[in-house]
Amino acid sequence: MKFFRALLFWSHLATGVTAGTVVLIMSVTGVLLTYEKQITRWADTRALDGSPPSQDAKRLDVAALVARARATSTGAPTAVTWRAGANAPVEVAFGRERTVFLNAYTGATLGNGATGTRRFFRIVTDWHRWLGRDGPRRALGKSITGVANLGFLFIVLSGLYLWWPRHWTRRTLRNVMLFRRGLRSKARDFNWHSVIGLWAWAPLVVIVASGVVISFPWASNAVYRAVGEKPPQARPPIAPTGPSASALDLSGLDALVARAEQRTPAWRSITLTLPTRPDAPAVFAIDGGTGGQPQKRAELHLDRASTAELRWQPFSAGSTGRRLRSVVRFAHTGEVLGIVGQTIAGLVSLGAVVLVYTGLALAWRRLRKWTGRRQRFGAHGATRRAPARV
Repeated sequence: MKFFRALLFWSHLATGVTAGTVVLIMSVTGVLLTYEKQITRWADTRALDGSPPSQDAKRLDVAALVARARATSTGAPTAVTWRAGANAPVEVAFGRERTVFLNAYTGATLGNGATGTRRFFRIVTDWHRWLGRDGPRRALGKSITGVANLGFLFIVLSGLYLWWPRHWTRRTLRNVMLFRRGLRSKARDFNWHSVIGLWAWAPLVVIVASGVVISFPWASNAVYRAVGEKPPQARPPIAPTGPSASALDLSGLDALVARAEQRTPAWRSITLTLPTRPDAPAVFAIDGGTGGQPQKRAELHLDRASTAELRWQPFSAGSTGRRLRSVVRFAHTGEVLGIVGQTIAGLVSLGAVVLVYTGLALAWRRLRKWTGRRQRFGAHGATRRAPARV
């Protein structure tokens, strides 16, 4: 057991030193992304007036809203989003590039939201996922972060074994479970590393393991296989073959929007993907959560001609593997538990920053101590003599 512990310690140390910088980048950016959705939503709408001009005012139909958005922005609109609340503006998306905010009652253009805030979070996300790489270089960045994430998982799992006290005494537990004051740098770093590693261990395992699932297809497939399901085949992107939504007749969609609202009375946002074919159904994504809670999402397909319900896909209707994979995806950010989960994930990411710093600091001191011994002792362990003075 002594040999195994030594082997595990040196593997833990070597992995931490090798992957430390990348893990530090992912941890810092993870802290910055903690409340991304809430901050972006607040920044987008804080200065926008989406209130109705009168108490009996009615919302404009989909066709009118899309036409108003196209008059102020180039390109083809792809989706329209309504949010709960009479004063909430409507969002018309032009792919992932930009979003136009409109007053739902007057059609007045309210702007493109907080483009600076969105740009900031996009840059942070690029560093979190791809180390700031873009274009063809993203594949390399993703590979590096994936391997570092896998190494971090090993560090977290092995860390608990190394933390486990050899002798259970009150003094030993106090040293590794509680922060202590008045310690020198080495003892302080060891204390912080042990305490934060212990209290952050369980959520850190969830965050890092879910990151591995996101990083590697084999890990994602393992989620399905763990519950006895065959992993779904990756579908190649389908290029649009028909006219854009702006060239189609969008009349009649308002009755379907009202039906989507009635399908889930507690909805917080409803997004209509604009059809690109005359015979395409109206597809609604209905969200009753904060945007990162798959258990509160549903998809509704309605026939545009007969208004018949073609498909209703709530979270509970999915297979066990699909539900588990969705939960794992948003467990990485903590969003699956709402604002509480996000806060926990942010605090744990901050703890990971300290873990990397203290781990590297302890490794650096160990290296300096080792090189110092090498300088003081010869190859056979004898102290080197100082050169004779002339």
